[in-house]
Amino acid sequence: MTATIPEFATNLALNLQQQLARVAGRWTSQQGIQSSAIDGLELIRCDQPSNCGSTVYEPSLCFVIQGTKTILLGDREITYAPLTYLASSVHLPVLGRIVDATPEHPYLAVKLTVEPQEVADLVLELGDKAPPLDPHGPCPEVECGLCISSMDERMQSALYRLLSLLDSPGDIAILAPLARREIIYRALIGDMGSRMRKFAAADSQAHRISTVISALKDHYAEPLRIRELADAANMSESTLYHSFKQVTRMSPLQFQKKLRLHEARRLMLAEGLEAATASYRVGYESPSHFSREYSRLFGAPPRADVTFLRGERRAPEPV
Repeated sequence: MTATIPEFATNLALNLQQQLARVAGRWTSQQGIQSSAIDGLELIRCDQPSNCGSTVYEPSLCFVIQGTKTILLGDREITYAPLTYLASSVHLPVLGRIVDATPEHPYLAVKLTVEPQEVADLVLELGDKAPPLDPHGPCPEVECGLCISSMDERMQSALYRLLSLLDSPGDIAILAPLARREIIYRALIGDMGSRMRKFAAADSQAHRISTVISALKDHYAEPLRIRELADAANMSESTLYHSFKQVTRMSPLQFQKKLRLHEARRLMLAEGLEAATASYRVGYESPSHFSREYSRLFGAPPRADVTFLRGERRAPEPV
């Protein structure tokens, strides 16, 4: 019996998902975040639901192939399910947890780091061919730094082509940049492309806030000076505060605090610093104040948290 057009489309979508799951599964033999031979590409696997974890997203596209993840960005909760993807346009501290995963049907995801200049270059090439903003699209908060959309068949196919290069490493140098470019292009012309383009437009409010975020990320250990940030972004202090909260769902002070705590955690884990030394390094004046805020974010005091992390296999972080 010949399949109808709707049946054919459904079978094609299922086949694409199965192919993506197979290739991702081959390159995630164990749980956690795994780097790859393709620059900027990481794969993630988890075999069971996870506790809520804190991390900092960088500008990237994150694709869920199997399983379900929830992310909390300030006061906004985002759930993304199989065959959805999320665009992070700026660095953002988030909380996240995997809610659907089993050993037989693990959570599988792919993260592709994206340089803002890559987006800007493609936006220039698209010109007026880019579709306009859809006010009824999946992301009503136009200026929010995170946006989610479903993967259509073209995006799934582009992602599959990129992942398949892991099986033919000799082709990576030539073909990976092309596949990467197609993925970014598909995102820019898709449902959330208009929101991504906001952050690439130099004269937009979103782009000005992205420069403020970059400044905070580069100078997180220094005292927060809203007036200087507002002047540099050519904004009033009140406009900066309001727009910053639209993008990050938190105040500049909350944002800086989370950046500091994540960097202190990295210093203790990677460089073996004591908690007090790490706290001073990232800008805290009081180790006890640092310890209280660290416990509030990570769920345990610095020493206990680092001891646990050193004794355990690296757990999946929100993607």
